[in-house]
Amino acid sequence: MPKRFRLTRRFNAAMTEDGYRRLRRFAQEAGLDEGEALSFLFENFDSVIDGETFGHRLRIFNSELEERKK
Repeated sequence: MPKRFRLTRRFNAAMTEDGYRRLRRFAQEAGLDEGEALSFLFENFDSVIDGETFGHRLRIFNSELEERKK
């Protein structure tokens, strides 16, 4: 029997404008709202990301983070 889909956790999240636009586009393409899209991405995180490029992308993001905050 499938698990009941309930959005039980709500939190404020700060996102970049680019990240939010991409989330909205993904949600629209998938026929989901933004909360459902985030739930899908995190519930399926290991199968959604490319493990070979994830570490590299994360290092790039972290190296640019302080400059992007200014």
